[in-house]
Amino acid sequence: MKVIPIKGTIVSNDDVWMYDWFGWDCTAPKNVVLPETGEDIEVHINSGGGDVYAGSEIYTALRSYSGKVVVKIVGIAASAASVIAMAGDVVEISPTAQIMIHNVSSRVDGDYNTLLHEAGVLEGFNKSIANAYVDKTGKALDDLLDLMNETTWFDAESAVKEGFADRVMFSAEIAPTFAASETPMIPHNFIDKMKSAMTPDVDKIAELVADKLEARQIARETFENSEFVQKKFNISESPENNTNEAVPKGFGLFAF
Repeated sequence: MKVIPIKGTIVSNDDVWMYDWFGWDCTAPKNVVLPETGEDIEVHINSGGGDVYAGSEIYTALRSYSGKVVVKIVGIAASAASVIAMAGDVVEISPTAQIMIHNVSSRVDGDYNTLLHEAGVLEGFNKSIANAYVDKTGKALDDLLDLMNETTWFDAESAVKEGFADRVMFSAEIAPTFAASETPMIPHNFIDKMKSAMTPDVDKIAELVADKLEARQIARETFENSEFVQKKFNISESPENNTNEAVPKGFGLFAF
């Protein structure tokens, strides 16, 4: 299974050279190369976010991929990286990882008209990004916009509870046993192992019995057709006289 890393800052294709020059981790849309075979892929995310447009492009590419996409949040999936995480058919999160969602921000110069216009643009971006969260969690758009407005952090457990992730990595899939007893209880997983070890393999037993019966039949026929038996009971070699009735049935007991 191919693994696609989403590490460092999410940047545009044009800015990759600068990050490479400084030796900083970054991920651009051109770094996300999807297999042409449509095979299942894993996307490992540890990113604090970055450029909105680049994040949207990566999200769209993963979301429209024909194969199964398993996202694993191994560190942080914040801001634009949290949007990318929502592209997974299955989203898993490490018990030590976190997801963060917040409002889009920008830097702008100008008078109040310019700033008011920019505020409207940012509100539009927030709604666009929230659509990815709506699609994954099933929550109402307004509820998600409120969470973004509050800059909300989710640990692994709360991310699963709120629908941003499907499961916590490495967690046991067996439901816990709740007891109201002062006496010790045997864990269910131990009981299941013992039951499996003690349950006979019916098919194997049937196969062994069939082999035994076949071996007994062959041995009996060999004995009954032996030269000793033929002479002892004067059995004719002709097919019509060669019947089991000419041989005492007791001989069959010793042929095993």
